[in-house]
Amino acid sequence: MNTVIEVHRLNKTYGKDTVVNDVSFVVEQDKIYGLLGRNGAGKTTIMHMITAQLFPTSGELKVFGENPYENNRVLRRMCFIKESQKYPESFRIIDVMEVAASIYPNWDKDFAEQLIQEFRLPVKRRMKKLSRGMLSSVGVVIGLASRAPLTIFDEPYLGLDAVARNLFYERLIEDYAEHPRTVILSTHLIDEVSNILEHVFVIDNGKILIDEEADDLRGKAYTAVGSSANVSAFAADKKIIQQESVGGLMSATVLGHLENSARRQAEAQGIELAPVSLQQLIIHLTNGKTNGKVAEIG
Repeated sequence: MNTVIEVHRLNKTYGKDTVVNDVSFVVEQDKIYGLLGRNGAGKTTIMHMITAQLFPTSGELKVFGENPYENNRVLRRMCFIKESQKYPESFRIIDVMEVAASIYPNWDKDFAEQLIQEFRLPVKRRMKKLSRGMLSSVGVVIGLASRAPLTIFDEPYLGLDAVARNLFYERLIEDYAEHPRTVILSTHLIDEVSNILEHVFVIDNGKILIDEEADDLRGKAYTAVGSSANVSAFAADKKIIQQESVGGLMSATVLGHLENSARRQAEAQGIELAPVSLQQLIIHLTNGKTNGKVAEIG
């Protein structure tokens, strides 16, 4: 598998504040990645360094095997769409699309026109008069129609309603199947994209917390609910990442695969077991209560 992004011991500091702390990871060709984490975790800073909009303080960063800074060979193969994307106020949607067509070598005009119709965009309207949802739709159209070998979406669909977001996910998967490329999605709507993602990076306090295949993460945690005494005994030798008690009941979220022996033990003690979604798992792991022991997953 070809490597698209190589990051080794990357750091970004502002004065005494460390925003990205000794981060290393690899992004492979033709996969869909999730870059997940809380606001302020360092996700956008990492994306800005990958797309040559920020310089690292230290560390190594290569995109398509080269330094991306002032490197047109690399930059013309990337499309970075962010939620705060700015456009010239005098531009109309049609003007923005024409500029995009001139920037991205793989631009698909027919696909762009299809998406414009599906997202109901008024092509003659000026950008300054667009609603937040329409601005988000413009970014989605550009990101998809660019067919850039590396396409990065940094929460550009926040202004979209549920129907429009679902349309985005559907068109992304359909077009990715026909025209594979590397896609990075940064979002807090984790449950919505969890079935799309092939690999997951979780960033917390500027560090990589999780770097795993999405299929390996699914089923790595479950919740046990029952009487306090029974759940306490059940969870005594397990890794607990969340625990709550109400009256005589207890809920414990266990990190680890559910073994058949544990399932039988739970059934015998009247304990209900439920899977933990990817979003719930990440919330538990980034709430500051796991003491950074996420490396023990597995």
